[in-house]
Amino acid sequence: MPSTCYISIDLGASSGRLLAAQFDGKHLTLEELYRFENAPVVRGRQMHWDLAGLWRHIQTGLRTAREKYGDNIHSIAVDTWGVDFGLLGPGDELLSDPVCYRDSRTDGMMERAFAIVPREQIFAQTGLQFMQINTLYQLLAMKLQNSPLLETAQSLLMMPDLFHWLLTGVKANEMTDATTTQFFNLRSGRWATELLNRFGLPTHILGTVIQPGTKLGPLLPQVAAAMGLENVQVIAPGTHDTASAVVAVPAFSRPNERPDWCCISSGTWSVMGVELPKPVINEKCLSLNFTNEGGVGGTTLLLKNIVGLWLVQECRRIWSAGGSKYSWDQLMHAAAATKLLVSFIDPDDPAFLAPVDMPAAIQSFCQRTKQCVPVEQGSIVRCALESLAMRYRRTLESLEGLMGGQIQTIHIVGGGAQNRQLCQMTADACQRRVVAGPVEATAIGNALIQAVAAGEIGSIAQAREVVRRSFPVEEYRPQSSAAWQDAYERFLKIAP
Repeated sequence: MPSTCYISIDLGASSGRLLAAQFDGKHLTLEELYRFENAPVVRGRQMHWDLAGLWRHIQTGLRTAREKYGDNIHSIAVDTWGVDFGLLGPGDELLSDPVCYRDSRTDGMMERAFAIVPREQIFAQTGLQFMQINTLYQLLAMKLQNSPLLETAQSLLMMPDLFHWLLTGVKANEMTDATTTQFFNLRSGRWATELLNRFGLPTHILGTVIQPGTKLGPLLPQVAAAMGLENVQVIAPGTHDTASAVVAVPAFSRPNERPDWCCISSGTWSVMGVELPKPVINEKCLSLNFTNEGGVGGTTLLLKNIVGLWLVQECRRIWSAGGSKYSWDQLMHAAAATKLLVSFIDPDDPAFLAPVDMPAAIQSFCQRTKQCVPVEQGSIVRCALESLAMRYRRTLESLEGLMGGQIQTIHIVGGGAQNRQLCQMTADACQRRVVAGPVEATAIGNALIQAVAAGEIGSIAQAREVVRRSFPVEEYRPQSSAAWQDAYERFLKIAP
């Protein structure tokens, strides 16, 4: 049968891509059409996302899609990272480029927030992990700085909502990304307006909340004409990239049963967790600082956000700026050649959120915690990767405690699934079977939700059957358990 083509626009905090997914009724095939870098731009005292530049890249990618797939394109959908947003003023004018979550304006803002509304009360309403990057603290920073933008704003659109608005003219807030704000109530399925009122933050800027799979409508006439795309629909997927990625986990779903698998969406961030039928909002979850975020199909994702391959990405950037341009393969070979389990960092230490010099930050942490300080590039990379694997184990133990049972399999999806060293380290540290792949899980999940919306796939369980038929995976079994156990006890002393 003829294949239907779905276009996934997947924007990450370090790169973006447009991919064409063709579905023939049984298998899904994926082709990358266009890829581009994404990085915040410092203007004045703030770090902004270059929205106009990203929009130009999206248009270039859509023209490429039109040239190759023409009238076979059924729909388009956008997913991005969470927490960041743009504000529209009178006449739907964009008031400013969105500010990057790594901007320093939220430094100390959680403490300011807790002085107004206690931490426990914020968690009781939202169930979200406390991170200073959350949208709540970005808005509070604007209020305390008397931002004229906040006073003028009439609509708040999260990053994927902004691009869907640019494509269709429709203003709506998709649920999965809305849950990353820390002012969405998952249990009631609506904005936590009472919480915002206590902070004195505007609620009129919040729009209609829509579910993944909602048909937003056709492209704006001027966009359709410029792109050469007629009769193409725009669908809201799980617009938070984690939600789309989880759809593409090739696990066997058991409705109404406790899952025996968890997943790690591995990229700039590592997002580790399980898919559940309802949120877990209790004192234990609060004390462990886990997050409840919206999933696709009425599910809740019980997750931990962990600083991920950002650690190595930033090391590579710093070394390249200094004239040492290493490929990923070269860095992994160098790491493999160094001694294992020597030094560790706490990946979630604030020192690693946005350091000027990541290698120096890693060395400083090791020195501060009285460990052997890594000097060579390979030993620094190994330190970062092994520390991530150890953090995964600590998170796994917490997940099992929250769920009341053992997890048998860890699925790693996303770019980190290609990093064989990290996958094996994860199996060794956690002493669990690891299944790696698919790599482009977010784009695949995005496309599968479009196929469900089109009626070509009946459910998320069927979508996962398509993933298992269509994409290879690689399996890793744990090794060297004694050495990793001893090292884990050392890790806990510096990263409890």
